[in-house]
Amino acid sequence: MAPEADVLAVDIDEQRLSRVYDNLKRLGMKATVKQGDGRYPSQWCGEQQFDRILLDAPCSATGVIRRHPDIKWLRRDRDIAELAQLQAEILDAVWPRLKPGGTLVYATCSVLPEENRDQIKAFLQRTPDAALSETGTPDQPGQQNLPGGEEGDGFFYAKLIKK
Repeated sequence: MAPEADVLAVDIDEQRLSRVYDNLKRLGMKATVKQGDGRYPSQWCGEQQFDRILLDAPCSATGVIRRHPDIKWLRRDRDIAELAQLQAEILDAVWPRLKPGGTLVYATCSVLPEENRDQIKAFLQRTPDAALSETGTPDQPGQQNLPGGEEGDGFFYAKLIKK
C-alpha cells in the first residue's frame, strides 16, 4: 500500500473490526476504521468519493468449507438468495461513491454463481457506467478459483471500472 494512501475500512461486525485493528497494528499500517452497514455509505463516509473500492462482500463462505465443514450443514437455499440480495444492495449503494475512472474489486469467498458471476452480470446489466476490466469475459465475468491444490480456499473476484 502506498504510504500516501488514505484507507477507510468498514465492516458491520465489531469482532471483525477488532481483527482489522490488530492486523493494522501488526503490519505497522494506518487506516480509518468504522463500523457501518455497506448499504448505507452516507452513514460512514458522508458524501466522500473514492478512487478505489474493495468490496469484500458478505457471502455464504462456501469456498472455505474445507476449513469450516459446518457451513455445508448450516446454509439453506434461502440464505443464498438473501445473501445475493444483500450483495446487490451493497454494490448498488457503494457504486455511486466510486469516482469516474475508478476501480471497484468485488470479492467473495464463495464458489456459488449466484453470489459471483451471476451477481456481476446482473450488476453490469443494470449499471450503464460500469465495465468489466481484465477479469473474465462478458459471459463469464470475474475470476473463480475453486478450493483444492495446496489446501487453498475457493474465492471469486471481479474488477470493475467506472466509465
